[in-house]
Amino acid sequence: MRHVRVFLAGDSSVTSRPRSMAPMTGWGQVLQIFIQNAEVVNAARAGASSRSFVERGRLDWILENIAPGDLLLVSFGLIDMKPGDGRFTEPFGDYQWYLRKYVLGARARGAHPVLVTSHERRVFDDHGNMRRPLGLYPTAMRELAAGMSVPLIDLNEWSVNWWRQAGAEGTKQLFLYTEPGEEPNFPEGIADNTHLRGHGAMECARFVASEMCANGVLTPNHFRNLEAKIPESVVEFLDDDVFEKLTKSRVGGRVASAEMSEALL
Repeated sequence: MRHVRVFLAGDSSVTSRPRSMAPMTGWGQVLQIFIQNAEVVNAARAGASSRSFVERGRLDWILENIAPGDLLLVSFGLIDMKPGDGRFTEPFGDYQWYLRKYVLGARARGAHPVLVTSHERRVFDDHGNMRRPLGLYPTAMRELAAGMSVPLIDLNEWSVNWWRQAGAEGTKQLFLYTEPGEEPNFPEGIADNTHLRGHGAMECARFVASEMCANGVLTPNHFRNLEAKIPESVVEFLDDDVFEKLTKSRVGGRVASAEMSEALL
């Protein structure tokens, strides 16, 4: 009997990272820790918006491979909000328009779409008050989910509550904050307010899996470790050559055909 597959479409907050970028971790990278009897297929791509993921053939690849009964988790917003370079979308305009393509594409193939709001960035003002730079994107996704009767996992609201409780200093343990010489991949240190490290990604993945279970997206026998304490050391990173191969191969439709034609020239 074929296992259900859980396809992930998203941006850098979701994607699996290569070994050369450890300890930066996407929540999709560790989702399999909380799911059993199902295969997680993480097709998320760093730097992708809901628009560019479609335009570069990545949604086509998912829809060419997804099967009836599979799931498609969709999480965008962190890149959609950035102006310029053809990736920007308006929250209540083309952002919702593109999200509909994911929902309708999955449903047309007998698969089940699930929308996941993006976790918030780590932005605090001088007084320790947390800001919400994602603005209206989570609200737009919530509206679309309600209008199309799509299950919604509100990772954004959950993360905001967690970031606030942890505070400006505590959240540095969740995001990619390292001192010079602490991590070989970031020898000069790094202060990244967008990307998570293992612990932060793990807890986001646990929340996503817990909400999938609570909402009946999959039956309870598909979940594990929902209450278990998981150390960062269990996070697995892709070899860089494997990462590159997956990145280049997971395009479909016209984009893949065009790239193949170019390769033959």
